[in-house]
Amino acid sequence: MLKYLAKRALTYLVLTFIATSITYLLASTIFTPGQAMEAQTPRPTQEQINNQLRILGLDPAMSTWQRYGEWLKNIALHWDWGRTPGGGYVNHEFGIRVMVSVRLYILATLISLVIGVALGVLAAARQYKLSDRIATSYSYLVFIFPVPVVYVLVQLLFIKINENAGTRLFYVTGSAGDDIHGFWNIIIDQAQHYFVPTLAMTLVSWAGYQVTMRQFLLDNVNADYVRTARATGLTRGKAIQRHAMRVSLIPVAQQIAFVIPGIFLGGFFAESIFNWQGIGLWSLQAIAAQDVNSSVAVVAFGCIVTAFSFILADFLTVIVDPRVRA
Repeated sequence: MLKYLAKRALTYLVLTFIATSITYLLASTIFTPGQAMEAQTPRPTQEQINNQLRILGLDPAMSTWQRYGEWLKNIALHWDWGRTPGGGYVNHEFGIRVMVSVRLYILATLISLVIGVALGVLAAARQYKLSDRIATSYSYLVFIFPVPVVYVLVQLLFIKINENAGTRLFYVTGSAGDDIHGFWNIIIDQAQHYFVPTLAMTLVSWAGYQVTMRQFLLDNVNADYVRTARATGLTRGKAIQRHAMRVSLIPVAQQIAFVIPGIFLGGFFAESIFNWQGIGLWSLQAIAAQDVNSSVAVVAFGCIVTAFSFILADFLTVIVDPRVRA
C-alpha cells in the first residue's frame, strides 16, 4: 500500500510542478503590474517602476523564460517564492494566512463528513419516510442554490440573532478578536468567530455525502451478501451495520478527492463574505493587484490540497475496501 501511495504522490508532485510552471508563465505574460504602479500617487518614474519590477523578479529587460528560470532557481535553492507589490515576502504573507484557512476548512470538512454519512444512513434506513424526504430534499436544494447566497443568508441570520439578544453572541466578520488574553478567553473568542462561517460551510457541504451514502446503502441493503448475513440470524440493523455500511462507505471515501478541493474553493467565498484574512481572500486580492508571485503560490497550494485529497481518498479506500488491500 505504501508503495502505491508513494507512486501516486510522485505523480501528483510532477503534475503540481507542471501546473505551477504554466501558471507562472501565463501570469507573468498576462499580468501588467507595471501599469498598476503607474496609477500610484505620486506617479513614479519609469526607472522607479523598473527597479520595483526587478525586486519582484519581473525584470522587464529579461524574457519570460529567463524570469521563469530565476524564479524556479530561487524556489529550488532557497524556497523563496518572491516578493509582493507591497514589498513583503510571499513566504511570510502566505504563512500567516494559511493556518487561518486550514483550520476553518478542516473543521468544516470533518463536521460535514460526519453529518452527511449519519443522515445518509438515517435516510436509507427510513426510506420514503418523513426524515428521508426532508434530508434528501434539503440536499438536492443545496445542489442548485448558489453557495455565496447561502453564506450571506447565514450571516444576516446571525446578525439578527445578535440584535435580538442585545449583545454580540457570535461574530459574523473576522477570524479573531484583538488584544484577547487568557486561555479560556481565547477559546471563547475563537468559538464565537469560527461558529458562523463553519456552520455556513457545513450547511452546503454535507449534502453530497448524504446523497451518496443513501444511494449506495440502498443499493447494498438488498444485495445477496446482506441477505446471507440475515439468514445466519443477524437482525436487519446488524446486517446493515456490519456489511452493507462498510461497502457503501467506499464511494464516500472516494468522493473526498473531490469534496475537499470544493470546500477550499467555497472557502474563498466564505473568507470574502465573513472577512477572514486567509488564503482565499488573499488570493482574490493578489489577482486584483496583478501580483504574479502571490497568485502562483496560491495555485501551487491549491494543487497540493487537491493532490492531498486524492491521496487521502486512496488511503481511506484501502482501509474500507479489503479487495484493494488484496
